[in-house]
Amino acid sequence: MTGGEGPLPTAKRATCSPPSFRERNPRKRGSRRKIVDRIDSDGDGFVTTEELKTWIKRVQKRYIFDNVAKVWKDYDRDKDDKISWEEYKQATYGYYLGNPAEFHDSSDHHTFKKMLPRDERRFKAADLDGDLTATREEFTAFLHPEEFEHMKEIVVLETLEDIDKNGDGFVDQDEYIVDMFSHEENGPEPDWVLSEREQFNEFRDLNKDGKLDKDEIRHWILPQDYDHAQAEARHLVYESDKNKDEKLTKEEILENWNMFVGSQATNYGEDLTKNHDEL
Repeated sequence: MTGGEGPLPTAKRATCSPPSFRERNPRKRGSRRKIVDRIDSDGDGFVTTEELKTWIKRVQKRYIFDNVAKVWKDYDRDKDDKISWEEYKQATYGYYLGNPAEFHDSSDHHTFKKMLPRDERRFKAADLDGDLTATREEFTAFLHPEEFEHMKEIVVLETLEDIDKNGDGFVDQDEYIVDMFSHEENGPEPDWVLSEREQFNEFRDLNKDGKLDKDEIRHWILPQDYDHAQAEARHLVYESDKNKDEKLTKEEILENWNMFVGSQATNYGEDLTKNHDEL
């Protein structure tokens, strides 16, 4: 994760279809136009950065809602519209807990042994009334802690635990790099890794002691002055705005649709498979 610096991730960006393919698929093109019409909330024929930011945040919220709804029935075993810690534990770890001998010598044993108390800690942090039973809102906080203010300390702590390989309570530069890049023995580091080392020294390690503490990790992964939706909206407008009037026409968006397929604006392309009324 690189906070506010650097380009947006492109791992999910789709390959661009040739114009002839797009022309032979009027249904897909019609779906794209409908999405653009929804983004253009005031219906003036242009999409502004603010409209795009609002849409991206809406897509993020819908993704989270859909994700919780999809798994809810798997954990709410007694169908009381709440999920207790015991229900979640049994659904997730029940076989492991009931058959420990099967996992004794396997890597799964160490994974489950680590994850069970970690999940319990996160569940209790999300459970605001402390009754060990999660409402939908509390369970959403459990599954998506980065979206909730009261869960941010858990996000920081889990990040530290994941990256801190020597267990000293800090993240040094090598641990920071290993989390992103597996170094081959005696092999040279690529330029982007050298750039990340510079990022660590200049922007991550605020007190210049060669390691990141919890406050520095919080500043890195949860920067207060960085709005991901705003940054992505600006990026999309900048890359697609051919006449540089700081707003997009429908045609400018459609001509650069590949950029939008790789964006949260279309839920990384998944919204293209949805019915228009679902958006």
